[in-house]
Amino acid sequence: MLVLSRKLGETIVIDGRITVKLLRLDSDSVRIGIEAPPDVPVHRKEVYDEIQNNNQQAATRPGGPVPKLAKKNPPHTPAGTVVAAAT
Repeated sequence: MLVLSRKLGETIVIDGRITVKLLRLDSDSVRIGIEAPPDVPVHRKEVYDEIQNNNQQAATRPGGPVPKLAKKNPPHTPAGTVVAAAT
């Protein structure tokens, strides 16, 4: 684990794509801002843990196979209409 000291307003850059900036210091908390590309998920640890738990439960939940979807009926063709076959 890398441990850094930062002052208010200072930024940390991770992998050249993610920036973490110290926004505010309170008596018992720190407010940080994180900028990351859309393809990089950023979650609080407790939210990440809940997502992982839900994914694990979904993957191991007993159950039957996923039901097949009913075939879609072709659109109504008025009587006397000639339908050409695709080639």
